[in-house]
Amino acid sequence: MAGFGAVLDACVLVPISLADTLLRLAERDVYRPVWSEAILAEVRRAVLEVHPDIDPGRVDARLRSMNAAFEDACVEGWEPLADGIELPDPQDRHVVAAAIRGRAELVVTANLVDFPDGSLSPLGLHALSPDDFLLDALDLSPRAMLDALASQAADTRRPPLELPQLVDTLERAGAPRFAAGVRAVL
Repeated sequence: MAGFGAVLDACVLVPISLADTLLRLAERDVYRPVWSEAILAEVRRAVLEVHPDIDPGRVDARLRSMNAAFEDACVEGWEPLADGIELPDPQDRHVVAAAIRGRAELVVTANLVDFPDGSLSPLGLHALSPDDFLLDALDLSPRAMLDALASQAADTRRPPLELPQLVDTLERAGAPRFAAGVRAVL
């Protein structure tokens, strides 16, 4: 198992294609995913807000599957740490507390402004956008990345996707430079 831990903020777990890519990389031991029940509750609320027609049971099943696939990803006992964390938005303290409790080095988030280096560095943490995180993974583990993407494209059914279409989807999900990097490798 990979030792490098990264908390996946709710905003990167809501877009299914982005979440799928991130989780497939974790399956390949590129990194160790970390989250909390609070993060998953945010994911659930956001997915149901974005897709009000979706059956909440499907969302719950997705979250249960994530916890089953990554048994050590969901950290507990982070709550006492949250009060001592200073962030621009106090509502995000639980994400950093989960990172600390889960011994993660990184927060992967699309909301970088909410996780400034000045607040995270003293805690031994850093925040990266999903675009930068995926680019780093592509640089460090190109074979694992391309295998994950090929597998994801092959497994996608609604609608079926070829690899170039998946890359387009990831570009729209917040990873444009990563998409360009994959296109350059392909």
